[in-house]
Amino acid sequence: MSSGLARAALRGHRPAFAGTAVATLFAATVVGASTTMLAATGADRVPASARRAMAAHHVGDMAVVLLLGSVYLSVFVVASTMGTAVTQQHREFAMLRAIGARPWQIRRATAAQAVAASVPSALAGCVLGAVLARAWFGGMVGHGLVPPGVPFRFSWVALPVCLGVAVVTSAVAGLLAASRFAALRPARALDEAAAGRRELGLLRLPLGLAALAGGVLVSRLLAGQGADRASQGAFLVLLLFCVGTGLLGPRLVGPAAWLVSRLIGRFGSAAELAMRNVTSQSRRFSAAVVPLVLVVAFGTTKIALHTTAAHRTGSAGPAGAVWLDYVGTGLYAGFAAIAAGNTLAMITAERRRDLALLRLVGSRPRQVRAMAAWEAAVVAGTALVLGTAIALCTLAPMLRQAFGDPLPYVPGPTAAAIAGGTLLLALLATGLPVHLGLRRRATETLAAA
Repeated sequence: MSSGLARAALRGHRPAFAGTAVATLFAATVVGASTTMLAATGADRVPASARRAMAAHHVGDMAVVLLLGSVYLSVFVVASTMGTAVTQQHREFAMLRAIGARPWQIRRATAAQAVAASVPSALAGCVLGAVLARAWFGGMVGHGLVPPGVPFRFSWVALPVCLGVAVVTSAVAGLLAASRFAALRPARALDEAAAGRRELGLLRLPLGLAALAGGVLVSRLLAGQGADRASQGAFLVLLLFCVGTGLLGPRLVGPAAWLVSRLIGRFGSAAELAMRNVTSQSRRFSAAVVPLVLVVAFGTTKIALHTTAAHRTGSAGPAGAVWLDYVGTGLYAGFAAIAAGNTLAMITAERRRDLALLRLVGSRPRQVRAMAAWEAAVVAGTALVLGTAIALCTLAPMLRQAFGDPLPYVPGPTAAAIAGGTLLLALLATGLPVHLGLRRRATETLAAA
């Protein structure tokens, strides 16, 4: 029965599992590239002099950190997209529970779906990872981090690592995403599938508050430490704030979205409808806002460190270390951007019935597109507000100790690029599913929903 449920879900929720496959593809690509880089720089045939040069630049340590970071972010991204995909199946799961399906059958079917979507992506990601690793290796040679005489070698170790990470993270993410809902009584499951879950979990609220309080406490403690100590602890502050934002997503996104919506709600009926949609469905939209917050917070923090140093001292640091830092920032931001884009696209695809009803009551396609664009603007603006606040709290102790001023310096074009990139991602992830949905007749969409 579980295999049949998995096949039916893959056919009936193609957009959701396409998003999971894309997330797994990117994760496998980065994991494969990191594994190949670690193997290439630590091969036995590398000359001793080259090993000493790479050790002086901490190349091996950087490869290990990037590999561990990519594995951790793979879990985050796949779990995020898989959670949204499973949420879209709550109605089907509730019906199955009502006719006698056991919780373990729901969980096993979900894990099978996740593995079926992840294995082909992991294989393709391993191939793309080799291409990325070669370009990455060439950049390290060009910036003097790796001696020119060290050859690049592909390692087949990347293949089992990619498959292992993809299969394990996908299966675990599927089990976790379905575990609570599968254990509900059939009547409660049907009610929650129809109305949605409004309250936060018993542990989610106190853990989220504890994470935010911990971020504030650590930030204040670091403000009294030396510059090096403050810099080392900054990542912990960023992590605590991001974890707290993720756990408290609906509670934080609602007020922040209301603030942003107040600014754009005066731009016509489409903007006002978008404002009401986001603020009334904060739990649904928070799943997309939180990954965007991570993109803004992490990217702004890392970029502002270098731009502020260059503005204050005339140098952002050693060219090779700065380049590698930006590469890592780009990879981490890519993980969060894919999670946000996938979630927004799946949320929009899930609402195809609502969009069809709008068209039946007289809304024109351009009005529906305008509403979706304003929703994307609210989501992007909310992420910018929360992400910038987290970045400022993270940077303050470091910058105060290093330069005597807690405020960062970010050039106008750089700030515009961050804001524009966030908005563009939200517009593309929202606009493409809406465009595809508007190509079908509203009556056909309602009949198929």
